[in-house]
Amino acid sequence: MNTKYIFVTGGVVSGLGKGITAASLGRLLKNRGYKVTIQKFDPYINVDPGTMNPYEHGEVFVTDDGAETDLDLGHYERFIDENLTKNSSVTMGQVYSTVIEKERKGEYLGKTVQVIPHITNEIKDRIYKFENTDTDIVITEVGGTIGDIEGLSIIEAIRQVGLEKNPEDVAYVHVTLLPYIAGSNEIKSKPTQHSVKELQSLGIKPNILVCRTENEIPESVREKLSLFCNVRKTSVIQNKTASCLYAVPLMLEEEGLGREICNKLRLDNYIPDNKKWERMINDIESIDKEKVVNIAIVGKYVKLEDSYISVIESLYHAGFANKVKVKAHLVDCEKINKDTAKEELSKYDGIIVPGGFGNRGIDGKIETIRYARENKVPFLGICLGMQMAVVEFARNVLNLKDANSAEFDAKTKNPVIHIMEEQKGIDKKGGTMRLGAYPCILEDSTIANELYGEKEIFERHRHRFEYNNEYREALEKAGLKVSGTSPDGSLVEIVEIKDHPYFIAGQFHPELKSRPNRPAPLFVGLVKACLKK
Repeated sequence: MNTKYIFVTGGVVSGLGKGITAASLGRLLKNRGYKVTIQKFDPYINVDPGTMNPYEHGEVFVTDDGAETDLDLGHYERFIDENLTKNSSVTMGQVYSTVIEKERKGEYLGKTVQVIPHITNEIKDRIYKFENTDTDIVITEVGGTIGDIEGLSIIEAIRQVGLEKNPEDVAYVHVTLLPYIAGSNEIKSKPTQHSVKELQSLGIKPNILVCRTENEIPESVREKLSLFCNVRKTSVIQNKTASCLYAVPLMLEEEGLGREICNKLRLDNYIPDNKKWERMINDIESIDKEKVVNIAIVGKYVKLEDSYISVIESLYHAGFANKVKVKAHLVDCEKINKDTAKEELSKYDGIIVPGGFGNRGIDGKIETIRYARENKVPFLGICLGMQMAVVEFARNVLNLKDANSAEFDAKTKNPVIHIMEEQKGIDKKGGTMRLGAYPCILEDSTIANELYGEKEIFERHRHRFEYNNEYREALEKAGLKVSGTSPDGSLVEIVEIKDHPYFIAGQFHPELKSRPNRPAPLFVGLVKACLKK
């Protein structure tokens, strides 16, 4: 079978759920037995989102091979249950950097370097990278909205793919908004018509319209969209707001998205096997909604929920596993100090201190951890949360009052968190950062070992600073057990306290590998401990 290509574009407004549509389509095709991969093209000039403000861009998702990517890759992985790679995340910053580098090396043989063909060829090279692999279908989501000036070269490139490949090997899916006007009690199709007109003016005829709506689409509106957008009526797919995010694939299946894609791409495996996914959704929907666990995520980027989207989704997954509804509450760490900790945190069943960079709000995170430790509140520390758990323990149990991370106080006499000498200046999949999946060996008879049920695990990292082994003996003697390390024992990966309902912290980001059908063990343990409490 030739490699098939599906391009997902968006129109009218941003935030319509292109990523969820692409991820859902991936799941529907995987359920038909196809090997699917998904990639995201972002039009911004940043090389990757690693240095972008979380308030603007949301979380940075990290792949096994150490790529810092857009948060949509998290949705892709959670839906299709495949580990993606750096090839699945492309920015115009990367494309322009590569083209300029080639020009400097003389690879264009003195030609005038232009958007067409040089930029568009580079984009197509990224799309075609999956050819001659075991991938059957490549789904490519184009970031931004049709008409955005920075995305025009991507649109031109995917237009060219439609020319270069057989017609039955390429499909264009356009996600648009059908706004509801309450005053006239009408769903309006005009914004979608204009969006499709814009797309067609750029040389792309969409094969399928996925229409985001809060209300049922009347037959008359479907007919109008079909007529004015030059799309078959059966290819006008309704995408209503679902009660559960993971129910969207089944909803789109019912609407006929899978059928229409199979018809366009002439796919033989017409009938999907959605039984496992249906069973998972039935289990989720049968959870008693009155049985609720409330968990605080005490962080510094709380103004935007997307900053912690993988943490929040991982809590939901852990709730599915424990048959309980989990409510995640974003709490501003800057509001927490010795005087306010009880008032701010006592209402929650469990606490998570997630990752982050910079010293803003650090004191609030440390005070939060102290509250959780002293009041026996189930606690999970992630990355920076783990480092601050070590600092808190050193200060308040070992009585090293100036204990700190060298990231925040380079002159501290007790740098319980530091940059290891051998790390300085060494590229570990990205500058001095430890990025991507690394192995961790778990100690026998520990909480971590019990939760994972295996000796060696692989989790994803995104950090520069590490646990300082010079303090390990004193910290362990005082009760902060090291339960996971790198294979050579030099890097501490997990710490925990046994004399506590649940107190565990990892140097890695367990949320990045959590799936609705395979939840992250550390989150499952947290929710379970909250239920016992």
